[in-house]
Amino acid sequence: MSDDKTPKAANIFDVARLAGVSHQTVSRVLNGLPNVRPATKERVEQAIAQLRYSPSPAARALVTRRTRTIGLITPGISDHGPVSIAMHFNLAARLARYSVDTVSQVDSDPETVRTAVEGLLRQRVDAIVAVVTDFGVLELVRGLDITIPLVASASTARRSPRVVSIDQYRGARAAVRHLAELGHTRIHHLTGPNAATDSAERIRGWRDELSAHRLEAPDPIAGNWTAESGYRVGLTLDLEPGAAVFASNDLSALGLLSALRERGLRVPEDVSVVGFDDVPEAAFFYPPLTTVRQDFAALGRQLMQKVLLALEEGDMETMDTPLPTELIVRASTTQR
Repeated sequence: MSDDKTPKAANIFDVARLAGVSHQTVSRVLNGLPNVRPATKERVEQAIAQLRYSPSPAARALVTRRTRTIGLITPGISDHGPVSIAMHFNLAARLARYSVDTVSQVDSDPETVRTAVEGLLRQRVDAIVAVVTDFGVLELVRGLDITIPLVASASTARRSPRVVSIDQYRGARAAVRHLAELGHTRIHHLTGPNAATDSAERIRGWRDELSAHRLEAPDPIAGNWTAESGYRVGLTLDLEPGAAVFASNDLSALGLLSALRERGLRVPEDVSVVGFDDVPEAAFFYPPLTTVRQDFAALGRQLMQKVLLALEEGDMETMDTPLPTELIVRASTTQR
């Protein structure tokens, strides 16, 4: 009988011995977790390359009782924000060598989302991430008691270790501050849907910034984040000389711009307009739109980092600081 000369495949402990670190440190490097010194990370990566180590997903699942799959629950809407968050989370998960099982909910109500959570638990996902746009769903997520990590992307004034977010409140304040500093004294706000968490935070920021400038807050104008709603509002909105409008998103701002142009009102000479989101088309509106940019790529990475910390470190208590926004000034606003 001939000897089998096939070299034995390296394992994580071989990598750890060669790099002079623990196997937990090797795991942290493989999963892209923070708090590994650059020199240590380099030694581990050199050892991985030297040993040609390739972790087996099947073997790792047997050892850790994990599937390396994350459940992602998204609202069944095509709005720029939720779609971008989902896309960038998927990219971050892929970089961390996780697959994503996505459930898109046509009805974003608590019971529908609860059913989605139960379905993902039956599939033995390692963690669940929810892109939340509705107050009722946010309260459900906060109250769920399940055995795996659950992380949500949501806008809320009440912070939670389960929630990561972009700072809608300060983004709205920056938009209104820009208009006030240009000399506008009457700043209207076209809102998003009543049940939307993002919309509520932007309304709160609009009110507080007006108060900081000792300006009266007109009644908010109900919208639903569509270009059609902005257009309908723009046809009838009573605008005083030198007025401005802060639209809760760029699509409603687009409809507003179209209606104002039909009425013979010039933007920004007669009316300044600011949006929110900085959709890729915003720079090509007529005129190019001043807006508030959100970093959805950073949010996707933060969601995945939160999941990894929970899975690898058992850390679900760290409170994350909301990510900042950026005011992008273009041609739809001007000095009074």
